[in-house]
Amino acid sequence: MPRVKRPVTLATVATSAGVSIATVSKVLNGRSDVSLATRRRVQDVLQKHGYVGRRTEPAERGSVELFYQGVVNSYSLEVIQGVVEAGQLAGVDVVLTTRPPRPHPQTSSTARAARWIQDLIASGRRAAIGISSELSDADLAALSRARLPFVVVDPANTPAPGVTSVGSTNFAGGMAATQHLLSLGHRRIAYLGGPATSGCAKARMSGFRSAMEAVGAAVPKEYVRLQDSRYDDGLAGGAILLDLPDPPTAIFAGTDEAALGVIEAARARGLRVPEDLSVVGFDDTQVARLASPPLTTVKQPLQDMGAVALRTALQLAAGEKVDSHHVELATSLVVRGSAAATS
Repeated sequence: MPRVKRPVTLATVATSAGVSIATVSKVLNGRSDVSLATRRRVQDVLQKHGYVGRRTEPAERGSVELFYQGVVNSYSLEVIQGVVEAGQLAGVDVVLTTRPPRPHPQTSSTARAARWIQDLIASGRRAAIGISSELSDADLAALSRARLPFVVVDPANTPAPGVTSVGSTNFAGGMAATQHLLSLGHRRIAYLGGPATSGCAKARMSGFRSAMEAVGAAVPKEYVRLQDSRYDDGLAGGAILLDLPDPPTAIFAGTDEAALGVIEAARARGLRVPEDLSVVGFDDTQVARLASPPLTTVKQPLQDMGAVALRTALQLAAGEKVDSHHVELATSLVVRGSAAATS
């Protein structure tokens, strides 16, 4: 008689993966309190054995609200991908929405905030994550009353006490970008970034100023433009900088998209990049690699920032303590072809 193949059990999977049965169960149930390496090892063993668990009543996977302000761009897409991939590993759904709608003129911000939080809770959200979001005091108060964990990636302003955030070393990144231009012999360096209310933009500008002061390089008032950092802003701001009586030989833009706008403003004036003008961006999104010439930029680990935000939100939802209410991931300079030594 042919041998009957014995069914694979949790114990079999646990032994093969070198973990406990409880750990295998946590992975199957999408629990967040399992390290990424262990989770992947267990998932590999489950797939290898073709393990299929017993059918039970449909379990609520749980979901996390991910919202953003403004138009989705190359920056936010990178963060979104990091959040979504981390959600898949953790076994939770990520629901993407725009910023909570503005209140009706006859509706108070407190009432609007309460309605927003009620909708999140009714939808079974375990936590909320915002990308470059600026929440009102009413929003934060409603989140606190509902005990709904909230994590913001690259906060648009200085986070209120108790708000957990994930960002990058913006000051160090601003210094690295400027020091690179200084090492190429540039001294007439302009900064184009913002808006002025943005905490991360102010940190990048502070890094720029610090690097310039360290070598005694002057920063004329007209060399600093604090504005939004989209492509059109870079185009308009770059035009103003390049039309100055004594224009800069290099421009540090606060985002990759703004840097591309600066490059186009230079081309419209018959200037070559990097021969006549050096340009450095910030973020290292896909547009930096596709630019012509490829853009020298400061890399933010955007997908990692999204993943950390998701895991932190789930930790808070599980009632666990986090080591810090603000996490900064390291930036690094990526040298490509948009900056060259000054003649």
